[in-house]
Amino acid sequence: MAELDKVLLDLVKPMVEDKDSLSVKVMSEPEDREVVLHVFAKNDDIARLIGRKGSMASALRQVMSVASHTEDKKVTIKFEEI
Repeated sequence: MAELDKVLLDLVKPMVEDKDSLSVKVMSEPEDREVVLHVFAKNDDIARLIGRKGSMASALRQVMSVASHTEDKKVTIKFEEI
């Protein structure tokens, strides 16, 4: 069983400049079928992770939805500025 927060962190870490300020937190209940992942980073890095017209964020959401199929959960990713 993959830890979805670690998978997302491994995906976004090479994309940001300030790796020390990057963090991913899970905000969900263990029995809930939805997992909410909050990505915390600086403003410039958040803009890079979202991409033009949200293309990068959409791609990250698609990859994470594939990763979550083994756990039968729905993944929601939210980007937050530090």
